[in-house]
Amino acid sequence: MPFLLPSKVTQENAVQLEKDGLLNEATLSTVDCSALIDFDSTVLTVLIAWQKKLLAKDQYISVVNAPEKLKVLAGVYGVSALLGFA
Repeated sequence: MPFLLPSKVTQENAVQLEKDGLLNEATLSTVDCSALIDFDSTVLTVLIAWQKKLLAKDQYISVVNAPEKLKVLAGVYGVSALLGFA
């Protein structure tokens, strides 16, 4: 079962979202972005934090159903490969 991102990820909810993901670490191998509509670069911070946690256990995050805007944002910040977009 994947971890489903909410429709909005901004500075207002990013810290709580990161904590929620870490509490459900087993679901982080697949992060579903299909509901993601309203977001800023904060979502990248959350995804990278989760990726770092998984990499420490030789596991990887798989981000699925990423909106094009998220892929572009990851490219601008140079983290596309880290999140599996490149």
